[in-house]
Amino acid sequence: MQVSSVNNVKIYNLSHGKSLPEWLSDRKRRALQKRDVDVLRRIELIQDFEMPTAATTIRVSRDGQYILAAGTYKPRIRCYDTYQLSLKFERCMDSDVVTFEILSDDYSKLVFLHVDRYVEFHSQHGHYYKTRIPKFGRDFSYHYPSCDLYFVGASSEVYRLNLEQGRFLNSLQTDAAEINVCDINPVHQLFAAGTVEGKVECWDPRVRSRVAVLDCALSSVTEGTEVEGLPSVSALKFNSSLGMAVGTTTGQVLLFDLRSSHPLLVKDHYYGMPIHSINFHEQLDLVLSADSKIIKMWNKDTGKMFSSIEPSSSITDVCVYPGSGMLFTANEDPKMNTFYIPALGPAPRWCSFLDNLTEELEENPESTVYDDYKFVTRKDLENLGLTHLIGSPLLRAYMHGFFMDIRLYHKVKTMSNPFAYEEYRKDKIRQKIEESRVQRVQLKKLPKVNKELAIKLMEEGDNEDALSAAKKKKAKGATSILRDDRFKMMFENPDYQVDERSEEFRLLNPIVSKVGQQRRKKLQQLVEKEAHQQEDQEDEELEGRASSEEEESSDDDKSWVEEVREQRRLIRAEERQRRFNERKKQDRNTSLQSSDPAGSSQQSQAQGRSQPRFYQIKTGEEFRSFGDVARKQKVQKTSLEERLRQEESSGMLNLTDTAVGSKQITFTLKKSEKQLKQQQAERDHHDERRKIRRSAGHLYTRGRGRGRGRGRGRF
Repeated sequence: MQVSSVNNVKIYNLSHGKSLPEWLSDRKRRALQKRDVDVLRRIELIQDFEMPTAATTIRVSRDGQYILAAGTYKPRIRCYDTYQLSLKFERCMDSDVVTFEILSDDYSKLVFLHVDRYVEFHSQHGHYYKTRIPKFGRDFSYHYPSCDLYFVGASSEVYRLNLEQGRFLNSLQTDAAEINVCDINPVHQLFAAGTVEGKVECWDPRVRSRVAVLDCALSSVTEGTEVEGLPSVSALKFNSSLGMAVGTTTGQVLLFDLRSSHPLLVKDHYYGMPIHSINFHEQLDLVLSADSKIIKMWNKDTGKMFSSIEPSSSITDVCVYPGSGMLFTANEDPKMNTFYIPALGPAPRWCSFLDNLTEELEENPESTVYDDYKFVTRKDLENLGLTHLIGSPLLRAYMHGFFMDIRLYHKVKTMSNPFAYEEYRKDKIRQKIEESRVQRVQLKKLPKVNKELAIKLMEEGDNEDALSAAKKKKAKGATSILRDDRFKMMFENPDYQVDERSEEFRLLNPIVSKVGQQRRKKLQQLVEKEAHQQEDQEDEELEGRASSEEEESSDDDKSWVEEVREQRRLIRAEERQRRFNERKKQDRNTSLQSSDPAGSSQQSQAQGRSQPRFYQIKTGEEFRSFGDVARKQKVQKTSLEERLRQEESSGMLNLTDTAVGSKQITFTLKKSEKQLKQQQAERDHHDERRKIRRSAGHLYTRGRGRGRGRGRGRF
């Protein structure tokens, strides 16, 4: 069971919790209840109150004994007996159910409208008859005086089926293209149909003629309402003889008096989702309107919110148990929700024990879940030595820390500091002694915590006379902090100590750091005076403090930006220095190795580090001395051509003093198999050509040849 409070109205979700499978044995059920807290705290009001996949429609019989629900998959109808708190029967269908109605006081007469245009009638024993309507249906209503069923759907006609004669009667012709919903007034039997054009047409079944038309689309648009399309009527419900509520597809609910064409009240859900269910609560004059996301309960006269319910899954239908504070919802989820709201009314007769249960819960409020856990940060885990539990089920990560069991925390805290109670007892005794000395003559004494802040407040009190009249009140309020009991823990508890060296403090308080050194000097002087128990103190004015309001404001305006920039520059410089030291230390550890770490460490400790330490260079590494910087500068002065020539001649690339340390990386290009085969083929070809090459020396001719000149001729 889950308890929530919306607008100071307690709402009990009786279906919250894990559901146990049917095949589980009793022994395993009991064992699971002992281990799992959710199973232990759950309340199964009605056994198997769920559907295989999702539920579409839910109804309660007029006698209040039976609850019927339609769902899928496979399409089925389930009937639950409230007197037995269990499932009475289940019947499967051929197609999904759009909606259904209970014609009798119990489950003996049922009518189902299916998605395939079929209308199915069920009696107490089961299926009775099945017929079909000309167009796809969306809703229907039953007219008790004439035994007529009025079907509306994807047509402009309203089909009438008389159950006494067993035949269709003449249809009612409307001006709408399609009709979404319909309803019949229980007092004077007026028939109303909501159309896709945003109109409501009212018909008199006695004369089969239209008596009025209400334009709800135009009335639903009010100031501040954003409408993206034409609002169609998606829900319709009569209240008494003159009241009527109309829900639109854009998320508005309109309350009408049948004597007026203008709505009395327009309520917006502000979700932009179609309203598919409207119910009235007569005792408190409330309207319960629901879309797929939320159920809102509001006053029908003023529109003031009473409460709301927002389940975890989408809502498809809502049914209020008559004369009680219980309501059922069909959801896009296997489990159908059961909500009990004591403010709406008492529990039904078949579950009257809920009143006693809720009264006990209100008298003895249950501790929240966070009372059983302790929030700890990573620093707390390091102090307790529990960093190895990070990632285990014992620590639940949340925001910047973890949640751990309070029992485990107390146990580890006791083991890590067994004398914590003694220290706590001594502190309490010291506090009692100091409280007893209040009546004695008090010296001007600084607190133990936040001494610099106390000095600042004292200085403001001392210089109160020098301030202008506009700042006297402010200074008086600042000095009263030291004497105010509400702030005494800030100067007594060490957890409230201000760390002025932290980055956050330096950036948020740049002006404070300007006078920090002078304030520390004065703090040291006051501490020395307290140690010697001197009563006389000198009133010193801080150096650089403005003597007038104009100088102070001008100094603050000019120096604030500069101080912030200076603090940022110092923080970046400290961060760079810290990273450089860590990188330098890491490079030394990776490049140098001690020849005898154990012996040399013991010997150095014994001799007070008077002997030098010898290191052995690893094989394949080049020694890097502190004079490497000069060599690096010399290389940087050379031209780019010379440096490239040196790298090509050496065949390797040197990376020294980089972010990853002093390393040497040699790059070797690996050729593919295709390139290797091509090179081998070229070498074989050249070798073959050398073998078959013939000399051309025998073609040398002496004397005059055929050409113009003399010399050697080749062919």
